Amino acid sequence: MFARLKQPPTETSYFLLRVVAGLMFAFHGVQKSFGFLAKAQPPVGSQVWFGGIIELVGGLAIALGVYTRCAAFVASGTMAVAYVQFHWRLALGERFWPAINQGELALLYAFLFLFIACRGGGKWTLR
Repeated sequence: MFARLKQPPTETSYFLLRVVAGLMFAFHGVQKSFGFLAKAQPPVGSQVWFGGIIELVGGLAIALGVYTRCAAFVASGTMAVAYVQFHWRLALGERFWPAINQGELALLYAFLFLFIACRGGGKWTLR
């Protein structure tokens, strides 16, 4: 029993990280796709709308642990594209830095989901 208490709770921590990140990502998708608690709703069929669909479906898949590697890989790529295309825009100078171009969240999601894609769903998944 003491050996079990000495071990760090890595599986539980990873599970919570995956679920919380997935649900937060899915909420961003709900905002973009349906305009829920958002200032504006992008036109259906636009690139931002498709990004919202990817965020919604991918976020739920990551949170539930369904096809986690695939969903996280697509979500990571989506956030990398969002960062480069909408935040950084390949600008130099001040716009290079995430704190200035407001791309911190997109960049963080890109690397977090890349990590999840490499590690997989973990111990507690639906599939």
